[in-house]
Amino acid sequence: MFDKLDQLESLYEDLGRQMGDPALLSDQKRFQAVAKQHRDLEPTVEKFREYRKLRDSIAEAKAMLADADTDVRAMAQDELAELEPKLPLVEEDLKVLLLPKDLNDDKNIVIEVRAGTGGDEASLFAAEVFRMYLRFAEQHRWKVEVLSESPSEVGGLKEVTAIFEGDKVYSQMKYESGVHRVQRVPATETQGRVHTSAITVAVLPEAEEVDVKIENKDLRIDTFCSSGPGGQSVNTTYSAVRITHLPTNTVVSCQDEKSQIKNREKAMRVLRSRLYEVEMERQHQAMAAQRKSQVGSGDRSEKIRTYNFPQNRLTDHRIGLTNHQLNMVMEGMLQPTIDALIAHATAERLKAETAPA
Repeated sequence: MFDKLDQLESLYEDLGRQMGDPALLSDQKRFQAVAKQHRDLEPTVEKFREYRKLRDSIAEAKAMLADADTDVRAMAQDELAELEPKLPLVEEDLKVLLLPKDLNDDKNIVIEVRAGTGGDEASLFAAEVFRMYLRFAEQHRWKVEVLSESPSEVGGLKEVTAIFEGDKVYSQMKYESGVHRVQRVPATETQGRVHTSAITVAVLPEAEEVDVKIENKDLRIDTFCSSGPGGQSVNTTYSAVRITHLPTNTVVSCQDEKSQIKNREKAMRVLRSRLYEVEMERQHQAMAAQRKSQVGSGDRSEKIRTYNFPQNRLTDHRIGLTNHQLNMVMEGMLQPTIDALIAHATAERLKAETAPA
């Protein structure tokens, strides 16, 4: 581990020198790539330097224990009592920082929220969960672009697809994929009985063109009149676009923009991300035979969370987390839940990395 840390520190210092080179400054694209690599290495290098400083201080204090002066020895013992418990904690932090990174963590996401079992009540809950994500996105200053939505007759959402753009969006949102169950008394329920409904959430890392190669011959593109809000152009111009990827029969449509070109661009972004997810799932299943994880399987058939409104309780079934401030969560206060999921996933990965082969 420490040989690798020495190498990373050398690379970090070399990148720092490169950033001061006028020749690199004249090539902004290359400069940004070097700066990003330097920035990504910084937490690991700083933690390594903290570890080394701590280790050296402990060695110095141990040497002082042999001093003839009793006051010096007492001071050394106090120092060791303070420093030695810190060393394994910093070492544990280093192990976490050295875990292989999820290459998708820096990506934007395509998020799809769909009403499932429960009819109108499910559509209302789908709208509330999407609003929860919008509030969470506001806290992180992410940009949100709705690509398509299908309202229900009662003011909910049958389905909605959007792109969230910002810093490390996928790293924060990737554990939201799955079935979200709601338990509450619907507004239409006259006898006060609690009903159970469900929605599905899919979080896809947005794929770049280099991630997924799509041949034009594999696409069928249809245009049709938009429906819903949009003014006079609605139902009069063929601005809405439906793209079918023939080899996989994947269908994507977008009608959010009045421009057919813009709708096509947005639909292609979603299509690339869906095809990328299919490839990721194939790779995940190949690895699953060797390693299993309770979090992050990406299986949307699995119930991941229950929102119990009568008890003001959120339960995440993957990690046994219970939160009795559901009202706050629905206002976008999702960070404690996400942090707990990330911590659990990190612990599982550490366990897998250190397990005997």
